[in-house]
Amino acid sequence: MSAARGSPAPTPTSYANTPTRSVSVRGVEFVYRQLGPDHGVPLILLNHLAAVLDDWDPRVVDGLAAQRREITFDASGVGASGGSTPDTIEAMARDTVLFIKALGYDQVDLLGLSMGGFVAQVIAVREPRLVRKVVLAGTGPAGGPGIDKVTRLTIKDTLRAVLTRKDPKQYLFFPDTAVGRRAAHAFLERLKERRDGRDEAISLLVA
Repeated sequence: MSAARGSPAPTPTSYANTPTRSVSVRGVEFVYRQLGPDHGVPLILLNHLAAVLDDWDPRVVDGLAAQRREITFDASGVGASGGSTPDTIEAMARDTVLFIKALGYDQVDLLGLSMGGFVAQVIAVREPRLVRKVVLAGTGPAGGPGIDKVTRLTIKDTLRAVLTRKDPKQYLFFPDTAVGRRAAHAFLERLKERRDGRDEAISLLVA
């Protein structure tokens, strides 16, 4: 089966105005958004650390949704989703699988960005029948070169952002060059395009 049970097909639109939905996963409400054609294998997007629905670049999501069904979601305890934040990547992977199955899918593709890539790798290993393809972006395997420095660098850049009154994503995802700063500014402006029904901001306890 390649379509979610009991889920009406959304009208293809921009991510900036795609409605936010929710599904119950073992009594916990997970919020998500979906758009794109209602056929074929869906693409599940797994986000980076401390990210919510509105941290996905709408241009990237719109581009993906032009050809296929695309789904973004808040993990347990993140944004408007209920529950508590998992302590491990393995627990995040388990929750993601439960979310996918709650939507009624028995096969998906995964796109994992940064920490989302960690989660995608665990799912692919543990649920080979569920996952058809995996795209890993800005991430790496457990124990890979530099992976042990991710947490330290994230904290460093976050503190730097607080001191300079900038968004941490400017330092985390873009080089500190003139071109990088312009690209970061354009990206951060795109994240503001959604005016209504924005997701809840990440809490300090989750981040």
